[in-house]
Amino acid sequence: MTEDTRKFVEEKTKEILNAGSCCPELKEMAQKWLAAEGTTDEKAVTEAYLQELSEDVLPIDALISFASSEKGAEVFGAEQAKSMAEAGKASKANGGKYCICPACSAGGAILDKKNEIL
Repeated sequence: MTEDTRKFVEEKTKEILNAGSCCPELKEMAQKWLAAEGTTDEKAVTEAYLQELSEDVLPIDALISFASSEKGAEVFGAEQAKSMAEAGKASKANGGKYCICPACSAGGAILDKKNEIL
């Protein structure tokens, strides 16, 4: 991984850690990734981090579907769910691939650079 790519991933990883929308598993893996830099475990931890990101970052269609559902309305409230579904549709129309929450946005940006990272 180039130094520029590493800096990008570090920045996005810090965004993930600061996101209230980040699940505990991803937060733990993000912390491990930051701590592994320059160690003999770095490659394995990087691969595990990318795997965790691929499991936890929600595709935009899943966000739209959930936010448009009755369950989404129960979780977020009807108005917020409607707003999230509309924002998700707008993001998708503009080429967005991932959920628009801060954790997924940062995680998706890392996933988009997977080939540069490995």
